[in-house]
Amino acid sequence: MIDYWQLLLLGAVAGFTIFLGLPLAILPHLSHRQKGFLNALALGILIFLIIDVFNESWDSTAETAKKAFVGNASWGDAILDFIAFFGGLVIGLIGLALYERKTMTNNFPEILSLENIKKGDEYLHQVFHKVSANRLAMMIAIGIGAHNFSEGLAVGQSYVSGEIGLAILLVIGFGAHNTTEGFGIAGPLTGLIKRPSTRFLLLLGIVGGGPTFIGTVLGGLWISEFAFILFLSAAGGALIYVSLLMYKAGRKQTTNMVLMIGIFIGLSAGLLTDLIIELAGA
Repeated sequence: MIDYWQLLLLGAVAGFTIFLGLPLAILPHLSHRQKGFLNALALGILIFLIIDVFNESWDSTAETAKKAFVGNASWGDAILDFIAFFGGLVIGLIGLALYERKTMTNNFPEILSLENIKKGDEYLHQVFHKVSANRLAMMIAIGIGAHNFSEGLAVGQSYVSGEIGLAILLVIGFGAHNTTEGFGIAGPLTGLIKRPSTRFLLLLGIVGGGPTFIGTVLGGLWISEFAFILFLSAAGGALIYVSLLMYKAGRKQTTNMVLMIGIFIGLSAGLLTDLIIELAGA
């Protein structure tokens, strides 16, 4: 008999460890070089996630196509998986482009208000930087949230199939993984003159980590390869988009060498936490 309270607890643990990485955003008095390094660290984590999500989503898509080719699956299923993969990619890339355009348009009146203009160019620069950092952090949280939803589906589906030990080990792995994702979200917010509010950090954590919990619950009730591929692919597209923005910002903050070292450390952290998940399934 399935203990849904235990399933809910597993989903909460797997998802909300993302809050452990968010306090990075309130580190004070950072130099441009230090902020650039932390952004590069976050970028390295995002690059790992891009590799990870596309590897999983494309493998599932290609596997169905191979089965259809030899007659072990229907071409209808294969076509649906291709629609999920490329449709998710469009949602991730174009969706965040539309989100960015909308948020910038909505914030221009506030930024260019007469009151703010009177405070001078330096103040305007600070306001622009804060709005840009907040927007970028939210876009990262959205992309990571889509990825974490698919992770939650894996936990829920493992649990209801009777592999409770595997589900618990996956939660441990995903929990460690989500801590590093918290660093990824917090990266653009480090060193701001006005620190992000607790309310905004809580919102970022819910957007990024909450889908793991939701995915766990739904995975315990409903199994869908289409949804799994769609959300992974959408996450990959979104993470490509924000990674390009973060790289552009990082080039302005620090040297290319510091940027590459930060990316290397972030990428290594992602690979090592993923190893925990691989060992869980061994």
